[in-house]
Amino acid sequence: MCNTPADAEARRAIKPVICYPTDTLPQPNMAIYEAARIGAEVIETVLAPARDAASFTVPAGHFFRITSVEGPQVGDLNLWNASDLSERFFSGKTRALHGTHVTTGDRLWSNLPHLRPMATVTHDTLGWYGIDQFGGSVHDVIGTRCDPYTHNLLSGGQYHHCCHSNLARALSDHSGLSLADAEPHVHDVLNVFMCTGFTRDTGQYFMKASPVRPGDYIEFFAEIDLLGALSACPGGDCSSEHSSDTAACYPLQIDILRPAEGALDTWQPPAANGYDRSHGR
Repeated sequence: MCNTPADAEARRAIKPVICYPTDTLPQPNMAIYEAARIGAEVIETVLAPARDAASFTVPAGHFFRITSVEGPQVGDLNLWNASDLSERFFSGKTRALHGTHVTTGDRLWSNLPHLRPMATVTHDTLGWYGIDQFGGSVHDVIGTRCDPYTHNLLSGGQYHHCCHSNLARALSDHSGLSLADAEPHVHDVLNVFMCTGFTRDTGQYFMKASPVRPGDYIEFFAEIDLLGALSACPGGDCSSEHSSDTAACYPLQIDILRPAEGALDTWQPPAANGYDRSHGR
């Protein structure tokens, strides 16, 4: 039984406090990235097929660009340290530092104990979208990824092209790990191009048709050597469902770009977090 206290409205009226003020957070030098992008050349192009995933590698100091091609499509992105799968993208801390959705100037942070920027968003053609009247925005770090386990829990189905499954297969194929060994490395994603938010009345995670169109892209600067996997979600633009063989789906293109020689002479890759763990023992 829930008894509403007499001062309920006063309790609700308490002003919120930002959990992680970012005034002291080191900011990326966007001018360096912008200068490095001038004259950068595409050295590799990878295609994530519709309802499937592809892996790719990006050397530190290079860019990678994810582009919508052929039709409106969202994707689920995983990132790992290319030489150490235990260091991977930490969506929760990225969300705590930058908010529920990322855009130009925001960074994708790695998990503890590393906690360093893995990649920086340098360009986002959907940056104009902002936050809509429903509280929706683009490129979220609040969703997990569609997966066959939740699908089975809710519908009893055995669907094998959920983004979780696609990412696990892509990592297995790239690394040589068995599927069983690769799957635990799959982690919560950056939902590229996906338009999402939380309902105000029930607090439920929602999705709506993505505003992405062919030619739209989001581009990143790789702060460390990266291994990535991108799944072209089986929900297409996620206007109605995210695990489907009937939704219109399209591939996503990943371009790896090498800056012109000498463009990053003053840039240094970020070191792992400087916290001394020995003091906590």
